[in-house]
Amino acid sequence: MFTGLIEGTGIVRALNREGGDMSVAIAPRFDIPDASVGDSIAVDGVCLTITGVEAGRFTAFISMETLSRSTLGSLRSGDEVNLERALRLSDRLGGHLVLGHVDGIGVISGKSPRNKSWLLKVGMARELFRYVIEKGSIAIDGVSLTVNRCGPGFVEVNIIPQTGRETCLISKRIGSEVNIETDLVGKYIEKLVSPAAHTRGAGAGDSSLEILLKS
Repeated sequence: MFTGLIEGTGIVRALNREGGDMSVAIAPRFDIPDASVGDSIAVDGVCLTITGVEAGRFTAFISMETLSRSTLGSLRSGDEVNLERALRLSDRLGGHLVLGHVDGIGVISGKSPRNKSWLLKVGMARELFRYVIEKGSIAIDGVSLTVNRCGPGFVEVNIIPQTGRETCLISKRIGSEVNIETDLVGKYIEKLVSPAAHTRGAGAGDSSLEILLKS
């Protein structure tokens, strides 16, 4: 579990293809003195498990499934990535609940300055749009952001100066791919009010609210 508040960035130092899978070595640009094998870490919003720790770098394994769902398969040596270690129960939840389980890939279709901030417009698959609401939360490359505007197939977010300094988002160009994770709350609500809910005792004429109350 993560918050979407990026701790800092790292540089990809090595990539190793292993059949349909891949391992990656990343050098963080900030201190991670307590990093251990088995720890979870979000790399551009994708939850990975640390498989090795060396001086100034860590390695992680990326499965074929993760490569097919995210932008990690297009990483190259020298690329900069967003990093966040897993949430501790004692931490403040300053962003929103982020699982690191990417829903799909979006494409930056607009980028423009607004005072000291930047506006990003990101196109995404229409099937993801139903989980996005104006002023709701979304994670883009692991960054917790508030939705300014949204419409069929796109979302617009504001990147404040602090976020721009601490993450890789501002360096992305129009046409760049980014990882998208929508707010998990909407997914669970959709599951509860789906037709499958009728098998748990909901009547055919029940409203969505009645189905939720019976679940």
